[in-house]
Amino acid sequence: MVLDIDATVNELEPNYSLIKTLAKESRMPLCYGGGVKNVMQLKRIISLGVEKVALSSLAIEKPELVVEMASAVGSQSVVIVLDVKKKSYSDKYCVFSNNGKKNSKKTPIEILKKIGHENFGEVIINSIEKDGTQKGYDIKMLEEIVKFVHCPITALGGASSLENIGQLFDNFGIIGAGVGSLFVFKGKYKAVLINYPDAKEKKSILSKFMEKNNY
Repeated sequence: MVLDIDATVNELEPNYSLIKTLAKESRMPLCYGGGVKNVMQLKRIISLGVEKVALSSLAIEKPELVVEMASAVGSQSVVIVLDVKKKSYSDKYCVFSNNGKKNSKKTPIEILKKIGHENFGEVIINSIEKDGTQKGYDIKMLEEIVKFVHCPITALGGASSLENIGQLFDNFGIIGAGVGSLFVFKGKYKAVLINYPDAKEKKSILSKFMEKNNY
């Protein structure tokens, strides 16, 4: 997934030249998000070789347009991305837009209900409070959302170790684990190093998951 986080905020068109280059170089399914405001733009992005298009602000402000987009290209190509944060004075989680600056005052479930299950094929939930902290995923935030969503869901924000990813699997079973800092920063001084788990580490996490779920 590639997200242009400034496109919507600055009311910019999607960078079609960049998208075309990314699609040409990618050897895996590619999802693009940022600045998509209408069906014509979405169709053009799909025509460049992108498999899915991520919608965030549009999903909050114009759910009826998301329905129209799903009808045009199929719900499997529509990904809803929600940036979520708990209100300081309550336990209610609200969805934010504009890089976390604008509070919709709606919960993730309220927004997803408005769009309708049949109009999206994937949901990505980002914890604003956990993002970049490397303090583990917000399990409590995810519990209600995972129960409600009937399609693939990916959790973002807070991963600091393979154990965090294992905890996510232990709590929710098959779920996508979004990871950023864990694969970039190394050690207590946060040295920049592309860091991937070795075969032994991956096997350990997978074995625990399979054993718990009787695979």
